[in-house]
Amino acid sequence: MNNIAKILKETLPEQSCYVGGCLRDSILKRPSGDVDIALPKENIKKYALTLAKKLSATAFEMDAKFGVWRLITKKGNLQIDLTAFQGKDLKQDLQRRDFTINALAYPVSAQPEIKLLTETSKTFVRITKLKNKEIIDLATSVKDIKNKTVKMSNNKVFKEDPLRSLRAFRTATELGFKIDKKTLEQIKKDAKQINKSAGERIREELVRIFNQNNTKKHLEDMDRCGLLTALFPILEDQRRCAEVYYGKGGVLKHTLLVVDAAEYLLNNTKKVFPKYHKKLEKFTKDKTLYKMAALLHDVAKPATAKEMEGRLRFFFHEAVGAKIAEDILKKLRYSTAQTRMICAMIREHLRPSNLASNDVLTDKAVYKFFRDMGEAGVPMLLLCWSDYCSYITRNQLFKILPLTTKPVMTIDESKEKGNVSKTLRHMQVVNHLFKKYFEQTPKINPPKIIDGKEIMTALKIKPGPVIGEILEAVALAQVEGKVKNKSDAVKFIKTLKIKS
Repeated sequence: MNNIAKILKETLPEQSCYVGGCLRDSILKRPSGDVDIALPKENIKKYALTLAKKLSATAFEMDAKFGVWRLITKKGNLQIDLTAFQGKDLKQDLQRRDFTINALAYPVSAQPEIKLLTETSKTFVRITKLKNKEIIDLATSVKDIKNKTVKMSNNKVFKEDPLRSLRAFRTATELGFKIDKKTLEQIKKDAKQINKSAGERIREELVRIFNQNNTKKHLEDMDRCGLLTALFPILEDQRRCAEVYYGKGGVLKHTLLVVDAAEYLLNNTKKVFPKYHKKLEKFTKDKTLYKMAALLHDVAKPATAKEMEGRLRFFFHEAVGAKIAEDILKKLRYSTAQTRMICAMIREHLRPSNLASNDVLTDKAVYKFFRDMGEAGVPMLLLCWSDYCSYITRNQLFKILPLTTKPVMTIDESKEKGNVSKTLRHMQVVNHLFKKYFEQTPKINPPKIIDGKEIMTALKIKPGPVIGEILEAVALAQVEGKVKNKSDAVKFIKTLKIKS
């Protein structure tokens, strides 16, 4: 593996070149996840299999039509993609690439140095000791890389592959680049073509954008090009909905603020939940899931908006929104588990607010909350915190953050202190629910102290749905402290009025 560049030179034909992202990243002195090599189509299978043998790698054909072979080394999982020239030669291949920063090449025969960087089970690479005179740049590739600019190779790139418009934003997001003006104008012209792309390809690009910081800004930039609402047409209706509440931009403005708040929360769980940030880690591994939930959480507000007694209301927008979100996520080929989680978060995101409408949050109410929410309980609370946070400025958040871990203030106290205190109280409710979940587990998830067979024996009844109802009654009695052991449970169930 130390002589990989030499092995590539000795094995591949003279015209072979390093191309694309790995070369661009190497010029930027960034690690790349794979090595991309373009070469003539003739005998590409033979070269792939020979190279695989020399590198102790597995090789398989990725795309017969375009002549793409992938090699993955058994040691380190280094990925090498061999791709046939798209066109009659390298020049035509480079001219067909999406952006100028990807339209450059470097001969394998020049034998640069390939450095391997291993992290856990994944190997990253950097091509070093590149000679400027050997770089093949038919456009303004090196200049655009140095100027940190994403520029289309020609004005047909988005028509040829509509996904490239989204990829432009993803590339700019990941590299910290800007998209040049003419490219943005062309994206705007071709934005409506984006939905011709396969759902899973769109999802992959969105996930990579969501994985970066400043997601709100990137979504706003996409919106200015018409790309955001081309991807999610239903968001266009949000723009002028409820401007009386949210100001110019309406619900869409609020939605993007929630995405931003979710990002802040996920990046600062230690500041927001100092006592529980460690326990929250297993719930926050997939940050992109929360950003998608935030983007879609109020998707049905325009469709459900009604004015009643001079007040705009959105009855059942959470339930309707969950159904709309499910259709969107299915088109994007989200997994069943991810779709179920996001939809549950959206469908129930008003539950904590409903709990907060009472001055006293009983253990029984908290138990029922987590029982009903199941696996989505904690994630949904994180979405709700982000929703609440969107109604205040970041400076206001910093001022009240130390108070969010205090006991929940009364409704009257929150009214006396104004709108920020209403948000504070809701955040205190979220903290209170986390306290119950993480510190008082038996209160919200009591251990099972009696089973169905024991119930049937004690009550001399037959199996049936009533057994489940009795078990639920016992659990509630445990939460309320009425039942503490099996003996208590048996006595308790004998007091129940059972309809057989």
